[in-house]
Amino acid sequence: MISPQAPTGRILAGKCYCGAVEYSVADAFLYAANCHCSNCRRTTGSAFKPFAGIERRKLAITKGEPELMIVGQEDANDTHCGMCGSLLFSVVRGGAFLHVAMGTLIDDPTIRPTHHIFVGSKAPWFTITDDLPQYEEHVPPPKGG
Repeated sequence: MISPQAPTGRILAGKCYCGAVEYSVADAFLYAANCHCSNCRRTTGSAFKPFAGIERRKLAITKGEPELMIVGQEDANDTHCGMCGSLLFSVVRGGAFLHVAMGTLIDDPTIRPTHHIFVGSKAPWFTITDDLPQYEEHVPPPKGG
């Protein structure tokens, strides 16, 4: 499922709530956001999912791979711990990237979320109180391209 190639450079550790699954990931995230879509809210049980995007090959499961619970297909899924249900990451963009659930990181990543996405479907009981840009759906493509 996850490439056996070990991450290089500064390495961050992450794990699920119960500790059955652990992973390592390079501190080389390309983007980070807070997603307010209904699917992210349901899978986290929270108002939004803070996530950081990285190439799939830069994360390695270091403990508990047999315990993984994959909801979806190989190239598009949410990957949870099958014991405690923690959402660890989502496989996106045709299987090439992961959206790591930032709440499962033990170590502090260099990146921080830079915007909110899918605020058009955010929980009505939650108020966004920071000054980060907000987008109704995905971040719009750059103008002229």
